[in-house]
This record gives sequence, C-alpha cells and structure tokens, in this order.
Amino acid sequence: MSITFEQLIETGPIEIAGRLVDASNATLFGKIKAQAGEVSIVYKPIAGERPLWDFPEGNLASREVAAYQISRNVFNIVPFTVLRDGPFGPGAVQLWIDTPDDFDPVEFGSSLNPELRNMALFDVVINNTDRKFGHILLDENRNLFGCDHGVSLHKDWKLRTVLWQFAGERLTLEEVDALEKTKESIDSGELHLENLLQPSEVHALSERINRLLKERTFPSPDQEWPAVPWPPV
Repeated sequence: MSITFEQLIETGPIEIAGRLVDASNATLFGKIKAQAGEVSIVYKPIAGERPLWDFPEGNLASREVAAYQISRNVFNIVPFTVLRDGPFGPGAVQLWIDTPDDFDPVEFGSSLNPELRNMALFDVVINNTDRKFGHILLDENRNLFGCDHGVSLHKDWKLRTVLWQFAGERLTLEEVDALEKTKESIDSGELHLENLLQPSEVHALSERINRLLKERTFPSPDQEWPAVPWPPV
C-alpha cells in the first residue's frame, strides 16, 4: 500500500536534523521516514515561540496552519502544513521546499511575474505582516511557494510586504473569482478556522475579502504603518 507525503507528514515520526538559526522562533529542520519513503519538513513547536506584544492571543503555529487552509484550494501558495505533536510538543509541521541554487528571491520578488501577483493577493487576504524576500520560494519545477505565515491573520490591518509592485492595479476576473471562492469556503465553515483563530480574526478575514471585492484593486501602502518588513530579506 502506497503512502502519500501528506500522510507521512500527518502521522510519521519526526527526526530532527538541525535548527534554522536565522529564525526568531524555534524552527527545526527534520525528516519523516517510513518504508514507503521519506520527506523533509520544517517543525515549529509552540513551546519554542517567543511572545509577541502585537499577537498576544493564540499561537503562531495555528496561524501557519490557518494560512495553509486558506491557501490550499485557491491560491496554492503555502506548502502542506498540519498542526500535530512532535519531539517538543504540538506545533506546525510543513513540507520543506528545496530551491535551486541559482534562484535569487530578491530579483524574482521584484519582478512582475503573474505568480507573484497571486502571492501578493493572498498576503492581502491573510493580512501578512512579514512577507520578506526570503519567504519567497521557487521549487525545482519552478512552482512558487511562500513560507513563514505565523504573524498573519491579525484582526487589525497590519500588511507588511516586499510585494508592492501591484499596488493600485485592478483585480482581474480570475482574482475576483478566487476571492469569492475563498470567502465561500470561510463562511461555510469548510476550513474549520474557528479551531485555529479567534472569532474576531475570522470575522476580520471575511471583512478584508469583502473590502477587496468591493474596491477590486490591490491596496497601496498604509502611511500610518511600516509597509515593508525589516530587514526585507
């Protein structure tokens, strides 16, 4: 019987190989192995999270999973992510994305690539406060992914991103359709976000999509809030 990488990530034993030292919270690289194969993962235990004054409720791991749930059916930006137990307790476990050696995230992230436009729209939806160039990933098949969504989905407007090249542009019909499908899945309870976020955050998520559908343009930087994360990489 074959086993998928999703099943491996959901239930397989995690073997820690090392720590990603550039991360401000505990971020561990590891592998999950079985007779059918192995998969590389990133494990972020809740016990290793540093308290944040502007995200006092909930935990970052749950926000990582909520971002995946919002992404998976429409945007396809976030690698497969689950909330599960691990060697250091419950945390977010995410598929590791290998990027080619010649990939330059700053050059790519500064372009007008249409896939980046999809990522930029997703970041508005989830109110991402930390879209750095280093959080833009391109796998060996040139598929675009984004990582590190723990500081997102706040009820207050806090968008900080390096992807401002689409600001002020009108949404396409395809983008409007993506927003409508996302809102339907949220309002129906299909994504079970109530298990991951505060009720006020789920409400604010729906309201952000409503505003996008009403204005039908990418937002511009807020002059009252730092528009770019620092450092940007």
